[in-house]
Amino acid sequence: MISIREIVRRLISLRVSDMPITLLAVCPNSDAVLEAAVRVATVCRAPMLFAATLNQVDCDGGYTGWTPEAFVTRLHVLARDYGCTSPLYPCLDHGGPWLKDAHAEGGMSLEETMSEVRASLTACLRAGYALLHVDPTVDRSLPSGQPPDIESVVGRTVELISYAESERWRMALPPVSYEVGTEEVHGGLADLTSFDRFLAGLRSGLEERGLSEAWPCFVVGKVGTDLHTTTFDADTARRLYERVSPFGSLIKGHYTDWVSNPEEYPASGMGGANVGPEFTSTELSALRALYTLEVRSVRARVRSRPSEFVPSLEKAVFESGRWKKWLLPGEAGIPFDQLDAARREWLVATGARYVWTNPQVLEARERLFENVRCSCPDPHSWVVEQIARSMERYVDAFNLRESLSLLTG
Repeated sequence: MISIREIVRRLISLRVSDMPITLLAVCPNSDAVLEAAVRVATVCRAPMLFAATLNQVDCDGGYTGWTPEAFVTRLHVLARDYGCTSPLYPCLDHGGPWLKDAHAEGGMSLEETMSEVRASLTACLRAGYALLHVDPTVDRSLPSGQPPDIESVVGRTVELISYAESERWRMALPPVSYEVGTEEVHGGLADLTSFDRFLAGLRSGLEERGLSEAWPCFVVGKVGTDLHTTTFDADTARRLYERVSPFGSLIKGHYTDWVSNPEEYPASGMGGANVGPEFTSTELSALRALYTLEVRSVRARVRSRPSEFVPSLEKAVFESGRWKKWLLPGEAGIPFDQLDAARREWLVATGARYVWTNPQVLEARERLFENVRCSCPDPHSWVVEQIARSMERYVDAFNLRESLSLLTG
């Protein structure tokens, strides 16, 4: 299979030839999302990246229940089932200290969390990941709100890449691609001066260790989007592209969910874009639609046992406590049931991905599907189809449809 690094080289050449393409990276926050992405890659004849965070997929199973090995195995099974010939790339997203909730909540020291990250990198390599996002841009040993200095970010980035390369050599594995940086202000890379310092320091740091070949193919840039904004800043993206393309790299955007102008990504030189929470929201909307259908059906068939899917999901999200992670300033300490109704709905939609594998939610989902089969014969496939349609919006905006021959031929 062609490497991501080689695809990035071709993306740069295509942009010069006025045929720009941006890669889509789907965050695999549920089995249905993973299946939908494989389906889209198959039907649209396009490569697909899968950006899995340590919260989602890790040695402990994450909230999806997948270890890196189980995740890659599931990806292969779906590829076989769909007859997919497009390249599918399992990737690590945000591999760095304290970027897994359990590390932050457990009050781990730098040494402890770095040790955990190194173990995760080894597991990802062993499982066959194609790309590792190395992101040591959080430092919880510093006072709250104080970002680490650029030198520390560079040093830890080089340290983790060096570790990954030594593990790859030890296990006699083929080369992998790397992604570095973050879009978050706390990473200290939000302005162009800091961005340039980071690139210069990283280049010299890798050269000193004889790791020039491990130069990242993606550098994450702050391009106007975040958790609560949806307008892509094409001008900033172009400026960042001009800085990284001479090195053979491209800019990757995170927080692409619900972006209002995705068609501007290719022309501005964006190499890739991550989308995650939007697909969880689409999955939830589809399940809510089935729940509404079920309520009507159960009323007509008195003997049917209601699934109580939506109440079960909301209860699981609340009891997980994961919704607290997404509270806005001023909301901390307010009981969930006293938050504004719109905020509660948003928190449930965002937090649903954390509880899809909750036993009560799984049971309620299966009962929901059984109760609506008379009206929707294959509810699972219908839900996957809704997610796939959401993904195809990005496939078309990014000029990915039927791109296989251009990028891999």
